This record gives sequence, structure tokens and C-alpha cells, in this order.
Amino acid sequence: MKTHLSRAHQVFDIEIAGLRAVRAQLDDTFDAVVQRLLETVRQRGKVVVVGVGKSGIIGRKIAATLASTGVTSVVLDSVDAAHGDVGIVNDGDLVLILSYSGESEELIQLLPAIKRFNVHLVAITGNPRSSVGRYAHQVLNVHVPREACPFNLAPTTSTTAMLVLGDALALALLDARGLKRSDFARYHPAGAIGRALLLKVSDIMRTGERHPVATESTTVRDGLFLMTRAKAGCLTIINRHGKLAGVFTDGDLRRHMAENPAVLERPLREVMTPRPVCIREDALAAEALKIFNERRIDDLVVVNAHRKPVGLVDSQDLPRMKLM
Repeated sequence: MKTHLSRAHQVFDIEIAGLRAVRAQLDDTFDAVVQRLLETVRQRGKVVVVGVGKSGIIGRKIAATLASTGVTSVVLDSVDAAHGDVGIVNDGDLVLILSYSGESEELIQLLPAIKRFNVHLVAITGNPRSSVGRYAHQVLNVHVPREACPFNLAPTTSTTAMLVLGDALALALLDARGLKRSDFARYHPAGAIGRALLLKVSDIMRTGERHPVATESTTVRDGLFLMTRAKAGCLTIINRHGKLAGVFTDGDLRRHMAENPAVLERPLREVMTPRPVCIREDALAAEALKIFNERRIDDLVVVNAHRKPVGLVDSQDLPRMKLM
């Protein structure tokens, strides 16, 4: 008896097979389209995405992905275009047309109006010899063996293929433009992506009285006073040159107290953890988060270029800053 799960597996298998088929069909045209996109961006043109129905929905996602990587892209509604919206098209733009059949009546009626502009047309279709395919300067073939629909009618495998091809175009263009993490952050100023890519360690670290610092000769008792006053679970220890020598934590105190109750009068150099994990103040906050996850520590000392402590990152502060 066929279960819902087995049907789900079948859908996955059909769509994966479709993606593999489209991947095998890719040729030098893909490189040429990416190069044309690159030229459009450099000449400050925009990408105009047009599609109808399910293809139009995929087109909106492709436009959004391009925009998120700094490419000016807009969606042109094929119906509204005939009533003035075609005015968003300018000479020098690249028009990306999505139609699996390549015979959508709304698109075919719109193409002559678009062709009046000096634009470059790229079609993403499953039928390169269709009307849309013949109108385009370049065609990216997304023909799939079959849809996941049992009647081979509902757009499923074909729309997945369009979506993945759109991602491939956007990311290949990203590479061609040499986009860096810092550039990417400019287009994601809000949310987790923006916080992870824009915030630096210096933006989130504790400083001043909230960062307790002691010398190697300071006693454990006096060190605990500094930690308590700063409401911190870690004490940064410096050597006579003011450079990071070690750390002393609540956990260190518990371990040493169990071994020797007289530990309170010992100098910190005898009980500290030497050569602790630290991070530069100009590092990204995302790097601090990675260290916390990998090293399973609660506090991270921040140092400058001369390895002198300048702050402390407490893992308890990260949720408040929405970094965890």
C-alpha cells in the first residue's frame, strides 16, 4: 500500500532527476548570459523579470535574490505592463523572461512592446523553439523529463528547475562581481544576516568597569572582588607588559577550592588558565559566535593588535543582541 511518505519520496526523486537533466543541458550559453548580466550591472542597467502564473512566482524570487546581492532588479507584471508599467523598462536593461511552455499568450503579446527598447532578452524556457525562445537573444533550456504531478500537468519539477537555475545565475554573477562578505552585509542591514556580517567584536564587547582586569600577582581573593563588582564570570589577567597572560573563571575557582580551600590567598599566576582563547577587536561578531560554539566557553577575551586586552565578550550577552 502506498503511503504519504512513499509519495513524498517519489516527488523528491522525480524533481531531483529533473534537476540533473537540466544541469546536463547547461552549456556555454550560461556563461554568456552571466557575462551579459555582468555588463548590464557595470553599465548601471537593471534586470527586468517577466513571467506568468507559477513561472511569475519563481521570477519574483529570482528578482529578490538578485536584489539581495546588489543587482538592481524589478518584476514586470505582464498584464499591468500593457497599461503603462512597461515604462519601467529602459535602454540597456536585461529582460529575463520565464515561461516553461514558451507560448504564454500574455508574454507573446508583451514582447513586441519590450523589443522597442534597446534591451537584451534572455528566455528561461523548457521549449527553446517556442515563440518566447525565438524572440530571445539567448535561451536557457530548463526542459525536464516530467512533472512530479501524476498527470504530468501541474508545474512542479519545471518550477523547481527554474528556481535553481535562477539561483545559479545570481550566484555565478555574485562571483563574477567579486562580491565580499562586507558588500553582502550592505544589502542585509536588518535581521540575523545583517547583525552577523555588520557587527564587529568591538560593538558587542564589555569594556571599562564591566571588564575586570588584574595582574598576575593579584590574589584570588582580590580577583574575585573585581569579578563580583563587574558582574562577570571571568577575570582577565595581564603580565607586567600589559599583555594577555591568562584568565580566571568561576569554574577555575570551584576546581581549585575543592583541592585547596586556601586558594584565596594564592596569586592568580598559579591558578589561572594561561594562553586563553582570545579574539581581535576588529573581528566580526560572527567569528566570536563561531568560537563560542566550537570551544564551548562562556567568556572570550578581546585583544588589540598588540595582544593587550581591551574588552570581554560574555556569551550571555549574545541572545540579547540576537546573535544566538
